[in-house]
Amino acid sequence: MSVIIQLSPVTINRIAAGEVVERPASVVKELVENAIDAGADRIEVVTSGGGKTLIRVTDNGVGMTSADLSLAVERHCTSKLIEDDLLDIRTLGFRGEALPSIGSVADLRIETRHASEDNGWAITVAGGSRSDIMPVGLSQGTRIEVRNLFFSTPARLKFLKSERAEAGAITDVVKRLALAHPEIRFSLSGSDRSPLDYPGLSEGDFRGRALQVMGSDFAENSIEIDAVREGVRLTGLAGLGTLQKANAQSQHLFVNGRPVRDKLLLGAIRAGYADVMARDRFPAAVLFVDLDPHEVDVNVHPTKADVRFRDPGLVRGLLVGALRRAHADAGHRAASTHGAATLDVLASAAFRPASPAASSWRADYPSRPAVFDWRTAP
Repeated sequence: MSVIIQLSPVTINRIAAGEVVERPASVVKELVENAIDAGADRIEVVTSGGGKTLIRVTDNGVGMTSADLSLAVERHCTSKLIEDDLLDIRTLGFRGEALPSIGSVADLRIETRHASEDNGWAITVAGGSRSDIMPVGLSQGTRIEVRNLFFSTPARLKFLKSERAEAGAITDVVKRLALAHPEIRFSLSGSDRSPLDYPGLSEGDFRGRALQVMGSDFAENSIEIDAVREGVRLTGLAGLGTLQKANAQSQHLFVNGRPVRDKLLLGAIRAGYADVMARDRFPAAVLFVDLDPHEVDVNVHPTKADVRFRDPGLVRGLLVGALRRAHADAGHRAASTHGAATLDVLASAAFRPASPAASSWRADYPSRPAVFDWRTAP
């Protein structure tokens, strides 16, 4: 008797979903990246229950025709790969696995309308079973709803974190994508969070978007980076050495517009700050590495969080050198926000009235000189 069997399509999709859809934030990442690839300049994200109950992503991109929609929920169907060239990836998505993977572990509904058609179209996928395509009223763009995530794989659902933690992970995903695309308006709302709204800015206004996402503390105390070496360009903002963080959550790295958490790049940032920051502290940075797509492999991890460079030494050297030069040019400039906070503490201490113990000490030891008070000095 044969011991080798062929897995069913439903099982195959659920296995693929385990690689692509790790948590609700993974779903948001895939759907928002699809909206960006579709040319949207307005993306709205709504969640409930930390994304476990509801995720809704609405965009005003190009939308899909009925024929495209029928293929979109099939595995390995994509509009983003040019002539099957895996070495020329110029979009955020290309695998064609996101939608069918999500549909195999959740209730998925897609509504979309292409400009060439008079009406929109809708399809639903629940636990891998798809419906027929039906007409629907909709303006140009796409709206995707994901409900009851992991209902068909309860083991995965059991290992999710609290609603608050999952909602926070979704917020981090939206913030990273917003930093990479300042020209797009991003909004994030829902019953499980405080709303966020990042209005669209002019293309390339990364400092303005950093002000929206990371606040004035970083925007006002960062150095502009712009360096090129052998076809690799590094741009962005690097926080001053005195703008120190307790963890690396304020480090945002992008390769050809794609958010990554690459160990090589994170190590390069650490080396670039080695002369101006203690080892147990972390800098804040928003850095963009742009290079020929043939010089970087973004296909080394299912979630595309890691990349592999053809010449890692070149990229690392560019980052370390550019950061060190930027700190040298900044000289002894200190973070203004932290400096003001320090002055406030000193000022409050100076104007604090003397304690009874202090008054008693002066009375008991009159031979001791009185404490000098600069406020009453002539």
